[in-house]
Amino acid sequence: MRTTVVGAGPEAGARAVGAAEVALGRAARREVPRSSQGPWRAPKDRVDPIAVLEAQAASRVPELVPIRYGRMAATEFAFLRGGPAIMAADLASTPNTGITVQLCGDAHLSNFGFYASPERALLFDLNDFDETLPGPFEWDVKRLAASVAVAARQNGDSENAARHAAQASARAYREHMRELADWTELDVWYERLDTEELVGEVRRRNRAEAAETLTKARSRTNLQALEKLTEPGPDGEPRIRHDPPLLQPIGIRDLGLVQETFEDFLHSMQEDRRVLLERFRLVDAAMKVVGVGSVGTRCFIALLAGTTVGDPLMLQIKEAEQSVLAVHLAPSRHRHQGERVVAGQRLMQAASDIFLGWATGPAGRFFYCRQLRDMKGSVEIERLDAKMLRRYAEICGRTLARAHARSGPRAEIAEYLGRGDTFDRAVADWAVGYGDQTHRDHKALLEAIAQGRLEAVTDV
Repeated sequence: MRTTVVGAGPEAGARAVGAAEVALGRAARREVPRSSQGPWRAPKDRVDPIAVLEAQAASRVPELVPIRYGRMAATEFAFLRGGPAIMAADLASTPNTGITVQLCGDAHLSNFGFYASPERALLFDLNDFDETLPGPFEWDVKRLAASVAVAARQNGDSENAARHAAQASARAYREHMRELADWTELDVWYERLDTEELVGEVRRRNRAEAAETLTKARSRTNLQALEKLTEPGPDGEPRIRHDPPLLQPIGIRDLGLVQETFEDFLHSMQEDRRVLLERFRLVDAAMKVVGVGSVGTRCFIALLAGTTVGDPLMLQIKEAEQSVLAVHLAPSRHRHQGERVVAGQRLMQAASDIFLGWATGPAGRFFYCRQLRDMKGSVEIERLDAKMLRRYAEICGRTLARAHARSGPRAEIAEYLGRGDTFDRAVADWAVGYGDQTHRDHKALLEAIAQGRLEAVTDV
């Protein structure tokens, strides 16, 4: 329990809170030594990873599940991306610090990227919160580091390079968390990584490529989405282009259900943004396959047009299921899973989409909504050489620390992490060991497909 000193003034109170957090961090270090954060050792009663995937398939659109398996089978990194539920169970089998933050729940390398702030600045941040839930901070750090190690191996880097890159992500997290521990609350809240600053940190010979990535992200707007995803309808007004099974038409009845969901979504918006969104009307909608782990959940794109000049707006309406962390942690205070996602995103991101909201759809299913494209982009992990991957891992580690510091006891985490590299090396051990586990699990998936236990299709 954290307390302040009553009547001692704000500065003394802040010092008391800081001292209490430091003491708690030291206590956590004694309870769960930093060296115990690695390496990964599978428990004897480890759940079959294929069974975990099969259990998830029960609530998904049946005809889309083979696409999920096909995408996960493509590479070991794709398997790691698509199986956060597998890693959640593995993390839950190990001791944890109990130092709670708002977790992303799926903080792998490809869930960091670029997007536009409401002020139209291009930011770099976490960008996927389907699994967000409060939990021990190190779970996100370990998932990030494991994804770094797996990506490095997939790119053909040496084992030594993979370990160093994973360790770099943990080191950057630790060092920035220690910096944040001395910052004011508002300074932590307002920190953001502008992409112009990001380009300045890239090696000189790679800056042109980095600038090209940002230019591509800035071009990913509603107008670009309109050109790529629509075609002229019978009345000359754009309609969503159909490309089954990845982009499937919906009937008049289902369009009405999307309209009802959209109207419910409006109630979750703050008033000024609701007024803005009410200036658009629904024109068309379609079901769209997205991501790797999300394939099979119900996801729609909605085409809207401004009521005055017909300007286009495309929204993504995505189903929100229970977080994969929920069976291992305290339940969310949000009964509505869409609200859980939105609340977690707003808490962790430096700035969020102005149209981010939640809704209840057909059959009581939970959804969250956001713009389909708003200068969104990502780094192509497979194009990074060993040095670039290590630098990118550092940037992601630093970004994750800032996201955690917005909700968690940053001084306590900083004291637990310490000034030395004990935590970094332990997490690197975890990452390399979990990379080996991912190799075995991916092989098991391929065998399940070959034996007919699972059906997989390639959609690209």
